[in-house]
Amino acid sequence: MSGELILASSSEVRKELLEKSNISFFSVEPNIDEDAVKSTLLVENYSPRDIADALAELKASKISLKTPDSLVLGCDQILEFEGILLEKPPSKNLAVQQLIKISGKKHSAYSAAVIFENSKPIWRFVGKADLFLKNNSEEYISDYVSRNWDSIKHSVGGYKIEEEGCRLFSKINGDYFSILGMPLLEIINFLCIRGVIDG
Repeated sequence: MSGELILASSSEVRKELLEKSNISFFSVEPNIDEDAVKSTLLVENYSPRDIADALAELKASKISLKTPDSLVLGCDQILEFEGILLEKPPSKNLAVQQLIKISGKKHSAYSAAVIFENSKPIWRFVGKADLFLKNNSEEYISDYVSRNWDSIKHSVGGYKIEEEGCRLFSKINGDYFSILGMPLLEIINFLCIRGVIDG
């Protein structure tokens, strides 16, 4: 894999974004305990933005140690609501409760990307998007979760905005790709500058 772009992630969404952009890459799972790292960073008073950046760096760093000649891309996304990090809801009931809690209000998505080469960070970016939910009825939220559970159960926030989840929202300020978990345009611009892809 020397000289290739490596995505330090097994995220299907991130892989699909790169594939649909016609970017060649390998995907390698970094196998880190994200929950433990988040807990430590929260105790150390890291901001949501800096937590996303630190996790993206950690993922890229771990894979780059094994493949120093490659460009390794690490990504992470943090959703923040009124100073609290949103999590992947472990059940339908908790997903419904979380969506009810944030309905009619704003939460923010921080999407970080860090690229390593020779075991050192050479580029980084953190995108932000503010998402505003409508005052959705409890009945609609419950039905939405039931209909879409197989798709959204691994999604932080309990929704997928690229699917029916778009109906939950009244407005979005910021980059769409950052909401999906990867600041794709900024990554593409860097890869173009480096000559990894044409553009």
